[in-house]
Amino acid sequence: MKSVVIHAGGSVTVEEKPMPQIAAADEALIEVICSGLCGSDIPRIFHGGAHFYPITLGHEFCGRVRDTGADISDLNVGDLVCCVPLQPCFDCDECRRQLWSQCRHYRFIGSRSDGGNREFIVVPRKNLFRLPSGTSPVEGAFFEPMTVSLHTIELAGGCRNKEVIIVGAGTIGLLAMQCARALGARSVTAIDINPARLALSKSLGADHVFNSAEMTPEDIRQAMDNRRFGQLILETAGAPQTVELSIQIAGPRAQLGLIGTLHRDLNLSSSTFGLILRKELQVLGSWMNYSGEWPGVEWQQATELFRAGQIDLSSLITVQENADRYAGAVSELQGKPMSGKIMLDFSVDKGEQA
Repeated sequence: MKSVVIHAGGSVTVEEKPMPQIAAADEALIEVICSGLCGSDIPRIFHGGAHFYPITLGHEFCGRVRDTGADISDLNVGDLVCCVPLQPCFDCDECRRQLWSQCRHYRFIGSRSDGGNREFIVVPRKNLFRLPSGTSPVEGAFFEPMTVSLHTIELAGGCRNKEVIIVGAGTIGLLAMQCARALGARSVTAIDINPARLALSKSLGADHVFNSAEMTPEDIRQAMDNRRFGQLILETAGAPQTVELSIQIAGPRAQLGLIGTLHRDLNLSSSTFGLILRKELQVLGSWMNYSGEWPGVEWQQATELFRAGQIDLSSLITVQENADRYAGAVSELQGKPMSGKIMLDFSVDKGEQA
């Protein structure tokens, strides 16, 4: 079978690997259809950030069940499933409190073990989310990143009747924006430095867009003055300057959900830090996408939003190709951020693009 393999030093190759075999009664063999490249994979590919090399990444994947272990009775051959990549121990005190992402002994498919950027993978039943009929494989591959956005909204107590502000209109930001609209936000604002992303935000339903390369934080804050109460700000870019911007533009007692992962140090001035106190901001760290009964309400919410046709993915994907062309597209990044979702699609070679 084909597998996209990452080597130390950042080389990306397509290699033939042995077919995996079911080894436990609670495992299923999945034929992968689609697998998305996550921004968190960039340091693993280009900056030595993987736990081991060579590694096959891929935690945003979807495929069909091709075989099941003896203990699996609720999946059938042909069922469409997506990956729930976190593998908590289910036994530590954190897990007993359903704080899955805080598990002390967790593993993670596509990071701490080989992932779904290959034609077949064996996955434990607990790490498979069965998708309802009518779900497309591309939608299935977006469940994982979309639930990241939904998790932060869940931590904030929802977004109904809130002024939702998205700082960073990348894939996660655009998904968060659409989720917020569907879940009852009073208004949705997108902030970015890229005019094309802002235009896309507008086409996907943003009520207001601001270019932070052309406007000062004070300009943006003033432009939102009549929407300064009941704000939920979602920082999705993961850059020191966007975290600082989020604090500076926030209204009184705003909620600030931090989704983006920083790869450079954040050095807040005393005056910016003072704004957190003076405005009485509620800062919410958000990690992964799990809550309550495993894997969490976010995954059911994603099901409902896709079923209702409230999420547009077509404009978020910039590359959807077979293994060889996917590997080439990833190599061309050379460590730069993605401008849209890069999708590995094994069905392309079968003339059946997902």
